[in-house]
Amino acid sequence: MNTMCQSPAKIQSFLDLRAWQEAHKLVLLVYTATKVFPKEEIFCLVSQLRRAVISITSNIAEGFSRQFPKEKIQFCYQALSSLTEVQNQIIASRDIGYLTDESYSKIFDQTTIVSKILNGLIKKVREDLN
Repeated sequence: MNTMCQSPAKIQSFLDLRAWQEAHKLVLLVYTATKVFPKEEIFCLVSQLRRAVISITSNIAEGFSRQFPKEKIQFCYQALSSLTEVQNQIIASRDIGYLTDESYSKIFDQTTIVSKILNGLIKKVREDLN
C-alpha cells in the first residue's frame, strides 16, 4: 500500500494524488501570472518563481515513488519548503506591482490549499509509521 494516497485502490500514479493535483493547479496559476511580468524579470523573479513552484509538484511525485515512509515525509517537507518560497515570492511580486490583488489572492489561496493537504499527508504517513 502506498501511504501517500487517500484511497489505495484508486491510486495508480502520482497523478492521482490530490496533493499533486492541487499543486499542479498552483503551477498553472504561477506560470500564467508570470507571463505578464516585465522582461527584465525573466531571469530573476519569473525564473525563481517558476523553479520553486515546479519543485513542489516534482517533490510530491518523487516522494510518491519512495518505498520508505521517512523518505516520503522528507519529500513532502521539501515540497512545503518550496511552497513557502513561492508564498514569499508572490508577496514580493504583489508589493512590487507585478501581481494584481486579485491574482495574488488566487495564487495565495491555492498555496494555502496545497499546504493543508501536504501537512495532512505528512500526518497520515507519520501515523502509518506507528
